[in-house]
Amino acid sequence: MRQDKKPVKKRSGWIILLRIFLILLFLGLALFGGAVVGYVVLGKQDFSGVLEWSTWRHVFDLVFAP
Repeated sequence: MRQDKKPVKKRSGWIILLRIFLILLFLGLALFGGAVVGYVVLGKQDFSGVLEWSTWRHVFDLVFAP
């Protein structure tokens, strides 16, 4: 039997970088969206608190407290 191999199509480096960038962008947006929903909707706090450094410092201290 003869096996015909299809030529492998080489993807451009730009396409791969674009995919990686879009994946990281969507992951970042999902993280930010989840933080907003959790803090504003579930926690019933102001939106401005999501963007404050002291809020995230407090969350970090709560999660990693000994």
